[in-house]
Amino acid sequence: MYDFFDTILYPLEWFVAFVMVGFHKVFTAIGMPSDGGWTWALSIVGLVIVLRILLIPLFVKQIKSSRRMQLIQPEIQKIQQKYKGKKDAESRQKMSEETMELYRRTGTNPFSSCMPILLQSPFFFALFRVLNRLKDIGSGKTDPIGWMTQDLASQAEKSTLFGAQLSSSFMHPGDSPISAVRVLTVVLIIIMSVTVFTTQHQLMRKNMPASALDNPLAKQQKYIMYIMPVFFAISGVNFPIGVLLYWVTTNLWTMGQQFYTIRRMPAPGSAAEKALEARRAAKGKPITKLTIPGLHKDGDADDAGKKDDSVDLSKPKTPAGSPGLVTADGGTAGKAGGQRVQPKRNNKKRKR
Repeated sequence: MYDFFDTILYPLEWFVAFVMVGFHKVFTAIGMPSDGGWTWALSIVGLVIVLRILLIPLFVKQIKSSRRMQLIQPEIQKIQQKYKGKKDAESRQKMSEETMELYRRTGTNPFSSCMPILLQSPFFFALFRVLNRLKDIGSGKTDPIGWMTQDLASQAEKSTLFGAQLSSSFMHPGDSPISAVRVLTVVLIIIMSVTVFTTQHQLMRKNMPASALDNPLAKQQKYIMYIMPVFFAISGVNFPIGVLLYWVTTNLWTMGQQFYTIRRMPAPGSAAEKALEARRAAKGKPITKLTIPGLHKDGDADDAGKKDDSVDLSKPKTPAGSPGLVTADGGTAGKAGGQRVQPKRNNKKRKR
């Protein structure tokens, strides 16, 4: 099993070591000490920044998927209510098929919101392994990893931040003073917990419509808001300080990124959208209804020349191959060749 993880994670370990040493060279070039704890700590921060920049496209997809999930919650509840109390296999299969059809029709992927976290996890464990191997690499017991040579590994392993080595942990302080390691670990865990709580809190308070607050998705996010700090407290004592620093940095990035997104691209019907409309009105700018990029309900293009993909689930779309259908009120339901088809008049003369 150990060899298996060595094979899978080694390319990621090489990347982690490459980025860390690259930033270390930059910081030493501007005058920071080569064996300084802040030099290596900022190198870990640089690693986080590189990874998060690479994950921005996935973050955009995550935002779009989250908005779609919020908007289709009423329809999901209708499907669940339709099959409520029916526990036979056929009813469960039909409910699953209707739910998947709703996801397909609205372009929603319920798992895409987890992708940024899942993709970061391997790099997280790769950094954990690199920090744990610094002492062995520095002493020559383990081969260097990429640019992480024996001399650099020895410097990184001996460097301290507020008196604590970056490779030490709450449970295994190593050669560092126990008090320094445990105080710094507790401070980092508190910051991690506060940032996660703040991120989830502003998401639920500002960026969710009132209709979406009473559904399983909102309840799940509420549980996460209270469970994650406990998870950090339990698991954080086992991670090296360098890994905790990585975790704090990525949480701060997530919080800032989400704050920007909520302010500039709020979810439809949320308090953040009303606040954006108020700001635009105060500046004399036209108020535009913010929706998910794609198609408008009426099929018209938005100001940016793009289509809005919000779907009116209550009204079926007119088939594209059926232009000119006459509605009950005498209007036309479709277009042909880009022109409206007028209803034919009855030219027959009435009999006198």
